[in-house]
Amino acid sequence: MSWLKIIRGEAPLIVSIPHAGADIPAHMESRFVSPFLARVDTDWHVDELYDFAISMGATVIATTISRSVIDMNRDPSGASLYPGQATTGLCPDTTFDGKPLYRDGKKLEDDEIEDRLGRYFTPYHAALGEEIHRLRRSHARIVVYDAHSIRSHVPRLFEGELPVFNIGTNAGRSCDQGLSAAVQAICAASGEPTVANGRFKGGFITRSCGKPDAGVHAIQMELAMRAYLNEPDAVREDNWPPPFDLDVAAPARATLRKVLNACLEFARDA
Repeated sequence: MSWLKIIRGEAPLIVSIPHAGADIPAHMESRFVSPFLARVDTDWHVDELYDFAISMGATVIATTISRSVIDMNRDPSGASLYPGQATTGLCPDTTFDGKPLYRDGKKLEDDEIEDRLGRYFTPYHAALGEEIHRLRRSHARIVVYDAHSIRSHVPRLFEGELPVFNIGTNAGRSCDQGLSAAVQAICAASGEPTVANGRFKGGFITRSCGKPDAGVHAIQMELAMRAYLNEPDAVREDNWPPPFDLDVAAPARATLRKVLNACLEFARDA
């Protein structure tokens, strides 16, 4: 499966990157209103942002498939992770801004959703489960770190400007409080706005993988993109996405390296 990227490490840390992919199978692309809209909500360059995790011994699991095809971080039953709040679904039919993704407003048939579940979603989560099991055989506890990013301003999803560091632990249920507190302290020490379990409390990956009593602690990091990209005031086809620039991303990378080190220290202190 060329769309599924797994780099195995032996440290007690898995970095999941479910939304940095922008690939859309050729037979699907013509159904979308435009290639731009189909990719606009990608977590751009998150795989490059966290490339240092490999040298730390982390296992990295990522997909090249666009979240517009199927979202690896949504409940496969179709249930909303944020009842009463605007969001996008398992196979989104709108962008974050509410713009239709499919031509003529058409929605997917159930059999198409089932096909995408079997083809992409299930293998991604099976791989994640296998790596959790593999690492738990040699470590008393491990951390699953789910890496995300989003535009700083998305009025349909949240008011105003999103804090830079948004830490999600399913309201404290997906990981030990000590780990959450350590990550929050590191982010706050950067001087950037930080919140835990605010608008983003952790998606399906955090909620399904986080089993602290079984030695698996899951935490989601949702970064506002201005932390590591020259984010434009208004997103257009001619300016989106911005290129990845190591100099621009350096401060965020320094903080995130400390965050992953804290995850490792927590796991090894079992």
